[in-house]
Amino acid sequence: MSRLGNLDQWFTDKTAIVTGGAGGMGRSIALAFSAAGARVVVADFNADGGQETVSLVREQGGEAVFARTDVSKSDDVAAMVQSAVSNFGGLNFAVNAAAIEFETVNLADLPDEDFDRMIAVNLRSIFLCMKHEINAMLPDGGAIVNIASTNSYRPQPHQSAYTASKFGVLGITKSAAIDYAPLGVRINAICPGAIETPMLLGAIKARGRDKQEVAGRLSLIGRFGQPDEIASAALWLCSEASSFTIGHALAVDGGYLAR
Repeated sequence: MSRLGNLDQWFTDKTAIVTGGAGGMGRSIALAFSAAGARVVVADFNADGGQETVSLVREQGGEAVFARTDVSKSDDVAAMVQSAVSNFGGLNFAVNAAAIEFETVNLADLPDEDFDRMIAVNLRSIFLCMKHEINAMLPDGGAIVNIASTNSYRPQPHQSAYTASKFGVLGITKSAAIDYAPLGVRINAICPGAIETPMLLGAIKARGRDKQEVAGRLSLIGRFGQPDEIASAALWLCSEASSFTIGHALAVDGGYLAR
């Protein structure tokens, strides 16, 4: 019997946290969870963008609250998870999408503080988020999706710190999946390719690249992916349709890694 069906059966009256929810993939993921019936905690350091996402959720008839969060700080992450518990009574799903990418130089020219910041926001945050999210999900169970990258497998030039952080995301995802699958918390990752977000467009501009050339080089179909394509993957990984999918890294990349 197929497990596919109306997403509402899995998400209605459930609660999701989405980090990086102020824009890009995070915003699309938050809106997708809401459209499927979930209540959403939108977490981000960018208060204006986060509140805008909450407004968009409410405009489509959903429930959401904003939690201003520096995901590299344990106290902020703990407060974010507590927001889900206090506002909505618990936590069922989490998508950890917050990330930064700003490198334009080779490793030997990268300032120490830039490396530290990249690791803090992109990798330490995944540890902190999972630590607090898992504790909130136990003993009833839940599902977590961490946003990794195609860089987790195939590094790009001038991205040593970003690549290190995203390799780490896969490692910590798989390790946590082994620990918590027997306790009812499924943990997976998504490896987005070239998704048309402000972060990607900013990186292209900073490097003086041509958008169409980048799209052709980083996918087999000559276009960028869209944030809602990542949102669809996140919903599937959190739904019972993927109940036998654990510790997996799902590439949503226009075929880039298949080359």
